[in-house]
Amino acid sequence: MEAPHSSPAADAGTRLTLNSPSEMQELGRRIAKLLRPGDLVMLTGELGAGKTTLTRGLGEGLGVRGAVTSPTFVIARVHPSLVGGPALVHVDAYRLGGGLDEMEDLDLDVSLPESVVVVEWGEGKVEELSDDRLQVLIDRVVGETDDDRRTVTVTGIGPRWSGAGVEGL
Repeated sequence: MEAPHSSPAADAGTRLTLNSPSEMQELGRRIAKLLRPGDLVMLTGELGAGKTTLTRGLGEGLGVRGAVTSPTFVIARVHPSLVGGPALVHVDAYRLGGGLDEMEDLDLDVSLPESVVVVEWGEGKVEELSDDRLQVLIDRVVGETDDDRRTVTVTGIGPRWSGAGVEGL
């Protein structure tokens, strides 16, 4: 993994270059150390970018029960903590039409105060759940499809993330 470097603009987030799925999972474990109950994490990236791999690392770092797999067909999975920490609520909003009504049907606002809620494909769908969120944008290398390199930009949005350590990932 290449050393992290901050973008010139303060609100642009921390950019990292990852070279393998194991590095993506390790980034998830490092991000998990920053998380606390009530945090919303939005993951954005094309199909196969590594969103679920990152979430698997988050689950390992949070010490939750159960294998973290893509919740595409069940929409949401809850992984309770095995270590007295927050549960991980893993949501895949890909199949949701984008209406806030569908997201509200999941009652994520009820889960949010005591859990860490991670939403794949949530852009434009879950921002209203919290003024504070951690936004993770995963970009694949363009061209070669078997290249595992990713550029990941992690941005803390809202006062919760001011000075929370995102820049040190």
